[in-house]
Amino acid sequence: MSDDHADHVMGAIAAGLGRLPRSPIMHYPSERGLAFEDVTFPSADGVPLEGWYIPAPGSGKLIIVNHPMYFTRSGLPTHLEPWKSIWGPSGNDIEVDFTHDLAILHAAGYNVLTYDLRSHGLSGTGNGGIASSGIFEARDVLGSLTYAASRPDTREMPIGLFSRCLGFNATLYAMTLDPAAFANVRCLGGPQPVTEEIILSRVLAVAGVEGDRRDELDRRVRLATGIALAARDPRVWATGCRIPTYVYQVRDDVLTVPADVQTIFDNIPVADKQLSWIEDSTRRWDGYLEFQRRPQPLLDWFAGHL
Repeated sequence: MSDDHADHVMGAIAAGLGRLPRSPIMHYPSERGLAFEDVTFPSADGVPLEGWYIPAPGSGKLIIVNHPMYFTRSGLPTHLEPWKSIWGPSGNDIEVDFTHDLAILHAAGYNVLTYDLRSHGLSGTGNGGIASSGIFEARDVLGSLTYAASRPDTREMPIGLFSRCLGFNATLYAMTLDPAAFANVRCLGGPQPVTEEIILSRVLAVAGVEGDRRDELDRRVRLATGIALAARDPRVWATGCRIPTYVYQVRDDVLTVPADVQTIFDNIPVADKQLSWIEDSTRRWDGYLEFQRRPQPLLDWFAGHL
C-alpha cells in the first residue's frame, strides 16, 4: 500500500482517539422485560455519567458492568453504517447488544449497575473527548463504586465487576489510583483486555498498511491526545490488581495477539485467577458476545466469590 494510504489510516486513528466518535444507545433493559432506573452520578473528577440500575428484589449482591471503547452500555450497532464500514474489514460487522447480558445477570440473582464511560453514549465529555486507554476512564470506574456506596439499597452489597476491554483496562488503572476504593469488590470478570499499541498495530495491518509504523503512529497519537502509546500499558497496571480475576479472550482475534493478553494475565499478582481462550474465531466481537452465548463460566466465577 502507498504512503498516502498509510498516512490516511494513521490520521484517522489519531483523530478518533483525539475526539471519540459516539455511538447511540440502541437497546434498553425493558426490551428484555427488566424494570430499571435511569441514574446519573459523577465520575471521580466530576464528569456526569449516565446509566441504568436494574434491581433484583431480594438479592444482596451487585454487578457493575463496564463497556469497551467506542461501545455504550447497550452495545454497538456494527451492522449499521458508519460502524459497519469502520469495523467490517476486521470481520466485526455484527451487532453487539449488551442488554442480553444484563438479563442473564438479573436472572442469576444480581442487581446490576451499568453506565456509559466518559465521552461515550449519553455520558458527559471528559478531557476534551480524548480516549486515554483507561487512564482517565479509571475515574469513571471509581465514580461507579462511590455511587454504589452512596445508595442506601446497595451500599452494603458485595460487588463483582464485569469490565470489558477498555472497561477492564480502566478498572486496572483505577486500582493503582485508589486501591481502598475496591474494599467491597470481591471479584473481576475481564473479557478482552488489550494494550493500545498492540491493537492499533493490528488495525494498521488489517487496513493493509505495511512495515513498522510504530514511531509515526506514536507521534500522531501523542499530538492528538497528549498521551504516548508507552503510557497506555495495562500490562503494567495489572501488577496492581489484588482481587480474584477471570479473563477470557478470542485466541485468534485479528485485532490483538495472544501474548498480549497472556502477559496482562500473568502480571496479575493473585493466586485466584483464571484465563480462558475462545477458539475457532478471529472476530473480536465474539469475545463480547461470549457471555450471552455461554454464560455459565463467568456466572460460576461470580457465584464462587460473591
